[in-house]
Amino acid sequence: KIKRLLSRLVHRLRPLFPQVVVNYLYHFPQAFLAARLYDNPSQDLEIIGVTGTDGKTTTSTLIYHILKTAKKKVALISTVEVKIGRTSIKTGFHVTSPNPLALQALLRRIRSQKIRYVVLEVTSHALDQFRIYPIRPKIAVLTNITHEHLDYHGTLENYRNAKLTLFKHAKHAVINKDLSIFADINACLPKVLFSTYSLIADSQMKPEKVEYLADKTIFTLGNITYTLPMTGEYNLYNALAAISATLLLDIAPSDIKRSLASFKGVKGRLEQIENARGIHACVDFAHTPNGLKSVLNNLRFHKQSNEKLIVVFGAAGLRDSTKRPMMGKIASVLADKIILTSEDPRLESPQTIVKEILGGMPVKVRKEVIVEIDRGKAIDIAINQVAKRGDWVVVCGKGHEESMNLDGFTETPWSDHDSLISALEKKT
Repeated sequence: KIKRLLSRLVHRLRPLFPQVVVNYLYHFPQAFLAARLYDNPSQDLEIIGVTGTDGKTTTSTLIYHILKTAKKKVALISTVEVKIGRTSIKTGFHVTSPNPLALQALLRRIRSQKIRYVVLEVTSHALDQFRIYPIRPKIAVLTNITHEHLDYHGTLENYRNAKLTLFKHAKHAVINKDLSIFADINACLPKVLFSTYSLIADSQMKPEKVEYLADKTIFTLGNITYTLPMTGEYNLYNALAAISATLLLDIAPSDIKRSLASFKGVKGRLEQIENARGIHACVDFAHTPNGLKSVLNNLRFHKQSNEKLIVVFGAAGLRDSTKRPMMGKIASVLADKIILTSEDPRLESPQTIVKEILGGMPVKVRKEVIVEIDRGKAIDIAINQVAKRGDWVVVCGKGHEESMNLDGFTETPWSDHDSLISALEKKT
């Protein structure tokens, strides 16, 4: 009880300290000292930084996989894991980028093993809070910028500017040219060399032929046809970003082709759960309006007209609340059945969060929504009460994460993956 009271007190007092003051008086000194303590290892490494609202982890992992397949000495620091040599470390980060001390320690370990490249996933929070100082990436990759983290940044412009600080000292920028704000990004980075990719606008990396199949995407660049064992337009964008970045590192197109064909995906990113019940069940990390829209559109494209698309999701507490009705509206349009539940409510009331999500839905749809605050029970309802053979169930929001914050302080062990398996194996 004392811990909860302290947590609530800190949360209430936090607005008294402007973020910029906290950044310069706390975060920057910490980052500066961490870099000095570990002898600034990034200066001896070639860093490929990847940022964006969605797609960071998949793009980072793709770049890592391509370099690894091409027999380059490379390490990965992502939301899901750290890969150094043959060692894989679960990060367990509830934030994408580790604190400066942890990051610099990892980089020194990477340097000590004579590894040349590091693929580093980076958030806007990490950039704003100097967590990756004084890293100057050789290549900085931007996947997209859509609605997210406005609770922290205040405006979309501030959010964009935080993302773009990654590019200020980069040698090369890999940018999605289909972004509506591409011209603004271009104007903000006059001294940075651009490499662009797209599906719509003319760019340096635009596929000529694209074929979306049930379990893969086939596309052509120049005279080479690539096979990506992933579905969805958003994953094609991720692949194009990875190809652009690795071509800048002089990786041969033949190696890239071989790498893409052997890519096994990322844990918690549209991860399918095999089962004997004929239900298409999967876990995804989608926790933003754009992420949810992309995943639901992808699954709708693949399902048959007589199959239902069932989505289980919620929204995190003490995070951008303005996205909640937006996600509700998206689900109401794209899903056939909606089950709302908890997703890291922290100090907020789960019922209040659900109410705000419902606020984005038409009244007619709202009446049909199932609300079950207990996430395990919500998943069980989706599988054992709503879904029939052939239906599609996607559990969104947690993805790879192995804990859930229910009270603002304690990380309770949790896995959407395990919960979904338990529901599927339950005798009905």
